Amino acid sequence: MRIGILCSGGDAPGMNPCLRAIVRAAVSIGDEALGIMHGYEGLMNEEFYTQPDGTVFMGLRSVSGLSNIGGTILHSSRSQRFTTEEGLKCAANVLQKYHIDALIPIGGNGTLTGALELSKVWNGQIIGLPGTIDNDLLGTDYTIGFETAVHTAVEAVDKLHDTAGSHDMMFFVEVMGRHCGDVALHAAIASGSEIVCVPEIPTDPENIIKHLYNIKKRGKTSVLAIVAEGDDSGGATNLRQKLIATGECPYDSRVVILGHIQRGGIPVPFDRILATTLGVRAVDALHEGETGKMVGLINNKATLSPLEEVICGHRCVDTNMIKLLQIMAN
Repeated sequence: MRIGILCSGGDAPGMNPCLRAIVRAAVSIGDEALGIMHGYEGLMNEEFYTQPDGTVFMGLRSVSGLSNIGGTILHSSRSQRFTTEEGLKCAANVLQKYHIDALIPIGGNGTLTGALELSKVWNGQIIGLPGTIDNDLLGTDYTIGFETAVHTAVEAVDKLHDTAGSHDMMFFVEVMGRHCGDVALHAAIASGSEIVCVPEIPTDPENIIKHLYNIKKRGKTSVLAIVAEGDDSGGATNLRQKLIATGECPYDSRVVILGHIQRGGIPVPFDRILATTLGVRAVDALHEGETGKMVGLINNKATLSPLEEVICGHRCVDTNMIKLLQIMAN
């Protein structure tokens, strides 16, 4: 079997270990692995990973040492052209031209949506893998890169705790998460932050003001608020402005936006193990004749879910964890 592998959309720590697992699993059973550069755009442009000796098939040495490297050696991109009928047919023609039997795309909702659309014009097998720091995909308890992103956010917030305490200040820290607030919530609990704002729960500036007064009365001199970028207040900067506009915010404040720093860095052990587990299972699934599905981790077991079910919505935060934070903060 000839397997094409690509990364699409935002990069995530763990994509390289995932690529390593797929290639090694494929080679171990006699398959051929082709790395496709720059996602779906690269597929349409016939861009393939080429080794120094000119070989286009990825072997054991081509993925050696990738476990502790962030980003993706295949590079990634977003492609408007691929969303058109012309683009999909172009991609299908390239896959046929190079006699690729199966495709394993690694990415988030947009990547897997593209995979589903491609399956309508190409008769090869497709097994997707959840590579996104947002942890917003259905069909898996954890996405590849999420744990590393939380680790990165917590490291930053821990440092801000020192400055906040030194200056009796409040920091609004914006983290990624357009649809799911898991990065914000996990980072808030792990860092001991007092406030979290997530897309799933409406943000009420008046309640935040009351909470701030209560903790200030208890002698709290500094505060950390973790805000997901998809929060309905419009992000950390807008939320801060809304609190200042009330004229009642009891703390001087600043905004820190972590942005793309959350996507980089050495993947933590959990993401390396998750990426390896799901990557190997994807190759097995292809040989079982599966297609049009994503491999995710559900109840600590690699599980296949139809792409239609995976992309029909977004994961939501666990409300029990919201309660946990409230207990800790109060």
